[in-house]
Amino acid sequence: MKLPLSFYQRNDVVTISRELLGKYLFTCINGEVTGGYIVETEAYNGVVDRASHAFENRLTPRTKVMYMNGGVAYVYLCYGIHEMFNVVTSVEGHPHAILIRAIHPTDGLEVMQYRRKMTEVKRTITSGPGSVAQALGISRQINAINLQSDTLWIEDRGMVIPDEQIAAVPRVGVAYAKQDALLPYRFYVKGDRFVSSPNK
Repeated sequence: MKLPLSFYQRNDVVTISRELLGKYLFTCINGEVTGGYIVETEAYNGVVDRASHAFENRLTPRTKVMYMNGGVAYVYLCYGIHEMFNVVTSVEGHPHAILIRAIHPTDGLEVMQYRRKMTEVKRTITSGPGSVAQALGISRQINAINLQSDTLWIEDRGMVIPDEQIAAVPRVGVAYAKQDALLPYRFYVKGDRFVSSPNK
């Protein structure tokens, strides 16, 4: 069952980020379904978060998607190379987003291997946000797409990750955010081999 819009349109991006662990992320691109369950996320808390693209109400052609009602995709290019897929949360005018950093692949493995140019399923196939987007065929062409669509969606299949299996640690690569870089807004499933580094 697809997560309802009410799941995304809450105001606590940190709680939603944690709750996304164990939910199944799928795409259907050119008729090919790929996906798996989410094992790593990072929360970005809008205008008050120095690590957020929307810090201090920064509104640009790139960030305008973050200001939409929750339940849409925010896809952007990082370092001119990697597409990055984020889930927009909260309500219109509140630019909260959650970066999907890793999934445990379950569906469409051969398609993911082809997209990732891999002859076997290595741990790096969906480890790290750039790898997730590439493996699932997510690009800026579907930026702002509704997560109720049949192209990109998230399902609840009843998987529950116990609290003791979830790590809450600082985010990766946001040293520029100064004290906000230390916030424990990155969540991952301990011991899952697809979680990105560093995972200590």
